[in-house]
Amino acid sequence: MRQERGRPRPRLEQAALADEGARAPVTIRARLQADYDTIMKIGLYLAILSSLKFEEALDYAASLGLKTVELGAGAYGASPHCDAHALLESDQKRRELLQAVRSRGLEISALNAAGNPLHPNRQIAAAHDADFRKCIRLARTLGVQVVINFSGCPGGAPGDQQPNWVTCPWPPDYLNILKYQWEQVVIPYWREVAQFAEQHGVKRIALEMHPGFVVYNPETLLKLRAAAGPAIGANFDPSHLFWQGIDPCAALRALRGAVWHVHAKDTRVQEWNSRVNGVLDTKHYSDELNRAWLFRAVGYGNPRQFWCDFVSTLRMIGYDGALSVEHEDSLMSPHEGLEKAIRFLQTIVFHEPQGQVTWA
Repeated sequence: MRQERGRPRPRLEQAALADEGARAPVTIRARLQADYDTIMKIGLYLAILSSLKFEEALDYAASLGLKTVELGAGAYGASPHCDAHALLESDQKRRELLQAVRSRGLEISALNAAGNPLHPNRQIAAAHDADFRKCIRLARTLGVQVVINFSGCPGGAPGDQQPNWVTCPWPPDYLNILKYQWEQVVIPYWREVAQFAEQHGVKRIALEMHPGFVVYNPETLLKLRAAAGPAIGANFDPSHLFWQGIDPCAALRALRGAVWHVHAKDTRVQEWNSRVNGVLDTKHYSDELNRAWLFRAVGYGNPRQFWCDFVSTLRMIGYDGALSVEHEDSLMSPHEGLEKAIRFLQTIVFHEPQGQVTWA
């Protein structure tokens, strides 16, 4: 029966409730602890801490209450923390790396060897491809489920030396470029790499949708997934979608079942510039006042309500992996940006399992 407001409880009932209240949090936490492994965890892309020794970076991550680390392992994601070649050559080095991570209550969410393996300069393409294949092989030996890359961008025709990112269908030359890129370079490469990954026990290739590469939005990601197989999914970074005018929550729903990893990074569109010149902007990221948009720490680009919707949408599509904080906010130092983003996310993410709908 509902307790009447203001009616004092009998002393024995009060004592029982007090005793129950003292025990309940511990009991509930213990009972649900096994389920907590299925809840998305806040983590960190460790590359921003490359100036620190590996153990120092891990200590810092653990001190912030983080649960996962994403390691740069080659190409644009190269980092002194994870030398893929040396680790592949040494069982001892791999054991030491895993012990350093696990002893601090952390886990590795992904290995990142993002580059351009389709670069028309063969030397660059070969180097980035080799780094990614090492990343795949290393992931298997470390028990890591996710490897991250960009889709890459070829030249516009055989013999080109620079990538050619197509953003419009006319003049018709651009459609010819797209046909060449997708049919002769992009799809054949990723079909073969997906097979290579499967042979090495890695089933999740997380491509970051990034302008400048052939996969830059959900439509192009799904196009490649349909052609190259279900190993292809997203390293979902909303910061690259905001300035394209894409709703990240709508994009998540479109990619349900194909989101392998998530970057927590924000973007602020500066309308005093974008209203004049649009959002395609080639000015350097350090020219903050004059750019159409800036990468920002989480919470400094879009309001709290967006991020509440974002993590809610992740739960609705069944994502239970890492929210890996990536710092690229040029208005803040790495430490300040990371700590502000992490504190913000800790008030947003769900810390308990979803539970039952008992009221309906």
